[in-house]
Amino acid sequence: MLKITGIKKSFGKTEVLKGVDITVNKGDVVAVLGPSGSGKTTMLRCINFLETADSGELEFDEIKTSLNSASKKTINDIRKKTAFVFQNYNLFNNKTALENVMEGLVIARKVPVKEAEEIAKKALDKVGLSHRYDYYPASLSGGQQQRVGIARAIAVNPDVILFDEPTSALDPELIDEVLSVMRKLAKEGTTMIVVTHEMSFAQDVANHVIFMDKGVIVEEGNPRDFFSHPKEDRTKQFLKRVLPVDDYVI
Repeated sequence: MLKITGIKKSFGKTEVLKGVDITVNKGDVVAVLGPSGSGKTTMLRCINFLETADSGELEFDEIKTSLNSASKKTINDIRKKTAFVFQNYNLFNNKTALENVMEGLVIARKVPVKEAEEIAKKALDKVGLSHRYDYYPASLSGGQQQRVGIARAIAVNPDVILFDEPTSALDPELIDEVLSVMRKLAKEGTTMIVVTHEMSFAQDVANHVIFMDKGVIVEEGNPRDFFSHPKEDRTKQFLKRVLPVDDYVI
């Protein structure tokens, strides 16, 4: 479905991605783990052309393109097949929850307003916000704002949703409401790539885990093997630091 080969990206003299390969199949939930500065977010942004990679190739169903020289049409075609959920919500403060979800449908995808409204309401219903259609972001909690962001993503019916640390800006008590929505999407077969610090999500929901450090993939595999029997010393060091003592079994 989606194959990325050899992503490289530098900012000035800092090499952030050093040749990363990822394959995602339909229905996969891929959790991308790693310390801050490991290149996780940059990789995600390069996939959606929010950043232009220095090199690399992308195959997405019938689309094949270079990551650093894709045409505007190809980029638009890829973005129509994807949706991005940002760390800090990225909502329009002057628009209601309903209008925020409708925006991409009406402006980018030219869906008629009445049809877009119906799609947006169904998306908000799905994330538990049927009672918040007319609320502006300032009147919503962080968790509710992020659920609007997820509703905006699912409203465009993408082939894959890219999540960039969707709970990292939330207070601890609000994290579960966002993760529960993501668990629901996973059960429904939604294809997702999730950059996250939530180990429980990676263990319980993902079917593939990638661990990145210093711009490379150090280790990847299914969650059971990754968390119970990591092969690389760097992976073991990371898990020892982020997992509760009772969960760390090697």
